[in-house]
Amino acid sequence: MPDVRLGTGPGRWILLATVLGSSVAMLDSTVVNVALPRLARDLHADMADLQWTVNAYTLTLAGFILLGGSLGDRYGRRKVFLVGVVWFAVASVLCGAALNVEMLVVSRALQGMGGALLTPGSLAIIQASFASDDRPRAVGAWSGLGGVAGAIGPFAGGWLVEAAGWRWVFLLNVPLVVIVVLVTVRHVPESVDPRARGRFDVSGAALAALALAGTTYALTEAPAHGVSPLLVGGAGAAGVAAAVAFVLLERARGRGRRLRGGRAGRDAPQPMLPLEVFGSRQFTAVNVVTFVMYGGMGVMFFLFVVNLQVVSGFSPIAAGTALLPVTALMLLLSSRAGALAQKIGPRIPMTAGLVLAAAGMLLVGRIGKGASYGLEVLPSVLVFGLGLAAVVAPLTATVLATADVRHAGVASGVNNAVARAAGLLAVAAIPPAVGLTGDAFNDPAAFSHGFRLAMASCAVLLLAGAVLSFFTVHDDALAGAPPGQGEPESRSHCAVGAPPLEPAPKGRAGPA
Repeated sequence: MPDVRLGTGPGRWILLATVLGSSVAMLDSTVVNVALPRLARDLHADMADLQWTVNAYTLTLAGFILLGGSLGDRYGRRKVFLVGVVWFAVASVLCGAALNVEMLVVSRALQGMGGALLTPGSLAIIQASFASDDRPRAVGAWSGLGGVAGAIGPFAGGWLVEAAGWRWVFLLNVPLVVIVVLVTVRHVPESVDPRARGRFDVSGAALAALALAGTTYALTEAPAHGVSPLLVGGAGAAGVAAAVAFVLLERARGRGRRLRGGRAGRDAPQPMLPLEVFGSRQFTAVNVVTFVMYGGMGVMFFLFVVNLQVVSGFSPIAAGTALLPVTALMLLLSSRAGALAQKIGPRIPMTAGLVLAAAGMLLVGRIGKGASYGLEVLPSVLVFGLGLAAVVAPLTATVLATADVRHAGVASGVNNAVARAAGLLAVAAIPPAVGLTGDAFNDPAAFSHGFRLAMASCAVLLLAGAVLSFFTVHDDALAGAPPGQGEPESRSHCAVGAPPLEPAPKGRAGPA
């Protein structure tokens, strides 16, 4: 294993490649929202098309991110990371060149596949490259610098939409990827996990993606006129059947590896999701909290910047920067929230944070026609950001602390995938349920009414998460964290799309 030091030239190059690579994928899950109104006008898209523009990316990213981590462990983290960033760049060019909304949606799905390869690889490279005593600081720098990129991204996206057009939100990825590829090829060492054996769980990944796709299609298209109810029902049934088959397959593969034991067990198909990780009730409870919390957040981030442009009359750049205080508060306060959770336990910080974030969402729902940024938008996002900053670090730390140490990498990957799946399903279900269908974004009054109902629904989800946290998360959940697992909660996070992927102990990172 290389022993790169953080303060050296090679260490800085590795940080540049991994931070810039992971930031490209992170930004495309948020910056695109700024471009939705202009995109809809140019491609004659309706609300369902906008949902798919967001969800196609999230669907493939959530469905394949666990498999992406396993591929890196087996074939080389640098190699898979490079494949991911190049794949992402090609898909970005296709997005920027989209002739219609169907081409854009397919290209967004391809982007998500590239993101699933590069996102876990960026952190795994850091874990495998740096000397053991420098790893915590290197991961902290990766997290903090990624947060800075997350803060800059919406501003840059809004400026691009306004100055050059929405297509440049995607095309800007290409020069950034060129830098990542050049630096990675020249300065990033290769690494593999010698313990990674067994056949890949490709069928498990396919079933997970099919379950998400079928359910998402049914939720999105059910309210649409002209869509066959038989087709919608069939897609929903196929999604549920695929989810059941996925659970049964993962259980069978986990049992098969344990029964065979020894070399035969290691060479057997490796389950993408070892179900024994859910043997901890605390781990399961925190993932349920994650699901409801990120479901509500996904809808909020999808609709918020659209509402500012369609209803309040904000420009793309003003709308894109409206959520900047949320990012700033998470960068400033999340490490302190993690330290507080270590002292008093995660239950109270998580509960109070979710209640505060829910209050912020209710305030956001009041932003309407002619809203003032200083009097209405800023106070709302400050309340929401304070709540979010109180929740994410304790939640992430509890996920790692309540999973068996040998499953720390996959536990983080599971929590990340749960959050992305929650956002995917909520964005598919809530907007149609509150009347945001068809060309609602062309009717400010109708959009404002639906937006208010959607924010109230999201606030209910966060309050449900607060109740679950209070009654299911124990104050001593972090007390027994093994050495090395207490580190993540002391870092700054900027995880508005999903909880950050966290390193596993002994240098093994990301999903396994």
